[in-house]
Amino acid sequence: MGAVFVGVRHHSPACARLVAATIAEQQPAYVLIEGPADFNERIDELLLGHELPVALFSYSDQHASWSPFCDYSPEWVAITEGRRCGAEVRFIDLPAWHEAFRDVSNRYADAELRYTEVVERLCVEFSVDNVDVLWDHLFESQDEPEGMAEYFDLLRGTATADEGDSAREEYMARWVRAAVRDAGDRPVVVVTGGFHTAALKAKLDGSTEWPDVPERERGASYLVPYSHARLDAFTGYQSGMPSPGYYQQVWETGARRAADWLVESVATRLRKRQQPVSTADLIAAHTQAGALARLRGHRNLARTDVLDGLTSALISEDLTQPPPWTRRGTLQPGAHPALVEMLGALRGDKTGRLHPSTPAPPLVHAVQELLSTHGLDHEGKIALDLTDAAALERSRILHRLRVLRIPGFERTSGPSEGAQPQLDEQWTLRPVEERLAALIEAAENGATLEEAAGVALERRSRDARLDGLASILFDAVLCGISTLSGKVKASLNEGVRETGDLAALGQVLGGVLGLWRHDRLFGTRKDALLGSVIDAGTARVLWLVEGLHGGPAPADPQRLKAMAATRDAVLHAGSALSLDPADVTGVATRVSNDVQAPPDLRGAALGLAWALGTQPDVRKIRGVEALGDWLAGLFAVAREEVLASPDLVGVLDELVSAMTEDEFLVALPALRLAFGYFPPRERETIAATVLAHRGVRGNARDVTRLTADPVLVAEAMAVEKRVEALLVKGGLA
Repeated sequence: MGAVFVGVRHHSPACARLVAATIAEQQPAYVLIEGPADFNERIDELLLGHELPVALFSYSDQHASWSPFCDYSPEWVAITEGRRCGAEVRFIDLPAWHEAFRDVSNRYADAELRYTEVVERLCVEFSVDNVDVLWDHLFESQDEPEGMAEYFDLLRGTATADEGDSAREEYMARWVRAAVRDAGDRPVVVVTGGFHTAALKAKLDGSTEWPDVPERERGASYLVPYSHARLDAFTGYQSGMPSPGYYQQVWETGARRAADWLVESVATRLRKRQQPVSTADLIAAHTQAGALARLRGHRNLARTDVLDGLTSALISEDLTQPPPWTRRGTLQPGAHPALVEMLGALRGDKTGRLHPSTPAPPLVHAVQELLSTHGLDHEGKIALDLTDAAALERSRILHRLRVLRIPGFERTSGPSEGAQPQLDEQWTLRPVEERLAALIEAAENGATLEEAAGVALERRSRDARLDGLASILFDAVLCGISTLSGKVKASLNEGVRETGDLAALGQVLGGVLGLWRHDRLFGTRKDALLGSVIDAGTARVLWLVEGLHGGPAPADPQRLKAMAATRDAVLHAGSALSLDPADVTGVATRVSNDVQAPPDLRGAALGLAWALGTQPDVRKIRGVEALGDWLAGLFAVAREEVLASPDLVGVLDELVSAMTEDEFLVALPALRLAFGYFPPRERETIAATVLAHRGVRGNARDVTRLTADPVLVAEAMAVEKRVEALLVKGGLA
């Protein structure tokens, strides 16, 4: 009989029905399916009795990939119907870890980018917006769709397969030839993506030996629970078919009832959001959808008929963005509530469940045992005293789960990067359905929790920027993973010597300095390699700062953090520095006197020199330009010194008081930033110093407690000034 090819669009109900009908008609000896051939020996795992959607997750050292199945996936129907009729069911594609899949994260993503030109021509011919609407128009809205094979032949005739597709098609063709030989006079049904069908038909001559399955050194494949949310093209999934909740209804009840379900679902969701939807609106939506279907030549209501009818009936104002189904994109922030609920209804909320007997990777069992042993398998809040060894171990378990992005473990407080030591943590634990899938997928990183977390952090570090490396290092410390820390610290050391990014350098220096100074708890205090990062980072900050020039500009809080971190390095990590404090003071003094340096940097440099023991010259302060920005720099680095100097506060008071109203309004944002470095109690101290300088008695707390927003007050003053000018101009003052 030979091979009977069924080209499909992945996750298409119309294709799933065609597959079922073909298998029932042909009663084949073999059903060959586009899927990973290395899973053939375990194909019975797919038929244990799962609640779909589920996915076959495969991973290796270099790559991870998913092959998702839902009730209406043609591949799933081929498996179940093939087994029902007694056929031998086989996957015939290369394994997901093969080089042919190096750029593919989803096996069942359509190849539409390869035939964009022909799709665009067809869309123009049939007056539709995109390939999804075209597919619905041609096939999903028809009771008995015709011409599907011709459609796929047309697409493939205009596209060129890349190396990966060519390798896959050659491999699948070997399976087809071997199965045809072995089947004798019985047919073989071949179910693959329509893009591959024409190529496979052309490869029926050649060797008829069963192909070997490529082997790998490391990696595995496991079933994972999946969800409609992960299947939806409107959320970024690489499938050709969006709206899995809607197509689930099409599969179960047919297009007409699915249309009714969609209208009712959207109305229910909008009403829950307190959005008015009347019976008249629903009647109008049904009427509009039916009229559009007739106008477009659809025997049954298509998805876009219903969506356009709902849009017409429920949205009366202009949309800020086109509906996603007209441009095949994701919904952007600020979308109309009706659009949001339409997409939510289309997406559906179904989440798959694996049968209890489904094999799981070692990591799943290891984590479940750890959670049970350490009392972390319940719901609620827990507090951990990190000075207690048992609590510290529980903390490390939770942090390892956090860096693996396992849901259900949220830290609400605890030690933070570069901060003073905090010796306790608060966590909230809650069970979530997505946890099992996340654990199975995290197993690509290792068999134990510590190994998996370490590999995940190391992968993050490969492409991390300098500031990201500091965050990864801190995560490694919290996880108790010392082997990774050495690699990241070495990368940090190299990065700080070469970077020109002062903001990132400041963040790294502050974070590493915090670990070096404070973390007896985690064993990083006075760490020699961290000390070398501090030494290199401090020298690099000073080198960058001395070469930074530019006119007046808004104060940059990030580079001011770098200056503050440099101060802390000199004051608190002197044993790690090769620099002499006098050299640091010399650089700071030169920058503070450099009229070409940005004002905030000049102020910060003066503050650095002051913090290291050099008293400022008050006379120079009186000539400072861009006072607000300059003060922001000074206060960021020398806050304590300013508080202890009544004379300086007095000079600053005189300078601010001497400003005109226009000058004050221009300087106000920078002044707010500058004084924001002082906490409320210290602002009261400054207010008391100002009152004493002016010889005024008063309560400093009252001075700092305004009943209105200072910006609002300033804006009101500006309005009053403009009104006064108009009155003067009109002779009405």
